[in-house]
Amino acid sequence: MARPLPAAVSLGVLALSAGLLTASPAQAATGTVTGLAGKCLDVAGADSADGTPVQLYDCNGTGAQQWTVGSDGTIRALGKCLDVTGNSTADGAKAQLWSCTGGANQKWTVTAAHDIVNPQANKCLDVTDDNSANGTRIQIWSCSGGANQKWTAPASDGGTTPSAPMAVAPYLYNGWGSPPNPTTITQATGVKWFTLAFVLSNGYCNPQWDGRRPLTGGVDQQTVTTVRANGGDVIPSFGGYSGNKLESSCSSAGELATAYQKVINAYGLKAIDIDIEADAYSNGTVQQRTVDALKTVKANNPGLKVYITIGTGQSGPDTGLIDRAASSGLTVDAWAIMPFDFGGAGQNMGNLTTQAAEGLKNALKNAYHYSDDQAYRDMGISSMNGITDNNETVTVNDFRTILAYAQQHHLARLTFWSANRDRPCTGGPADSCSGVNQSDWDYTRVFAGYTG
Repeated sequence: MARPLPAAVSLGVLALSAGLLTASPAQAATGTVTGLAGKCLDVAGADSADGTPVQLYDCNGTGAQQWTVGSDGTIRALGKCLDVTGNSTADGAKAQLWSCTGGANQKWTVTAAHDIVNPQANKCLDVTDDNSANGTRIQIWSCSGGANQKWTAPASDGGTTPSAPMAVAPYLYNGWGSPPNPTTITQATGVKWFTLAFVLSNGYCNPQWDGRRPLTGGVDQQTVTTVRANGGDVIPSFGGYSGNKLESSCSSAGELATAYQKVINAYGLKAIDIDIEADAYSNGTVQQRTVDALKTVKANNPGLKVYITIGTGQSGPDTGLIDRAASSGLTVDAWAIMPFDFGGAGQNMGNLTTQAAEGLKNALKNAYHYSDDQAYRDMGISSMNGITDNNETVTVNDFRTILAYAQQHHLARLTFWSANRDRPCTGGPADSCSGVNQSDWDYTRVFAGYTG
């Protein structure tokens, strides 16, 4: 996925938060929305008139505090919608009850970090002045992570967090620069899984982090320990753009399978990612070696999820590896494309991503004789947040477009390169920030809304 070596990369933009609420109408969940001091989101006076203020109040079990989280992104009470007054996106714009219009000021996302976000404004539902007194007005405000922006809302799966935690696993890279602390990201966004990059060859058929750091005992193992302590896990990624690839260094499928197995055993893994780029993708012998090795790994590790990540053009990926895998009897848990580096600024990267994803769907249908639904559920998208190597800007709205597509089709994997980049630039090393105006972890918050 991307470029682990510090090239002169300018990086891209995003401004806050997550995608679409996904309970279907039949699954829409109704109940209280609790926040600061354990109090409830409340319609003042239980009045259903348009413009009635929404406030904080002691929980009392009345209909004024029964909110339905719907599949269309609305949050409703008394038959009307939670609404931002005047379609405003400004800090301090008040929340009210209003007839449902389908407008963007009535769309909300409940994230795994317990934020309720209005995607249009990129702002959080907020208790004014952090005041827990009954009657305090609710407003939108720039997301800060404060207790006055944390809410527990009903969810269609009976919980309050996305139901597909493994599917969303941003790439995290320890190779150089200032890698972020995964605990910070988890606390801010609720995302607990990370794709840890990259396992490479040390010049022989021996797996090491970046081809030079030992599998155990170093910073990478510390990261694994930290992520697991936070209730998540890691998906080691083999390959990437640069460095010596195990797939090329190992001389046979058996040796390559043994190398993969060393990493699986070292960490007791639940999933691996094979990021096939550069020589590893263009060489047919290496492709076949990789396919055969993965067949062995899957046979020897029941339940292990195997993801393959490949590049793509605007109309979809080259189908050579997919066709080779299908004809060899290899099925994987997700074929993920990297829909960027198409070339040129000013393109709508969200639309180009979904266009490329449709090409991937067709490739999987043709190779494996899947239905549309089967193909979608065997797919993943591995984007790049910010300005790409080819000066394309992947924006927050692009991530929302990708999220909506993933939700609609129930994709198996939704990730991006990288968590390291999900920060504004302050003079750090290349590939350690987005290069655009954003708050920390804005891109991650978007994909945190994915429920599978």
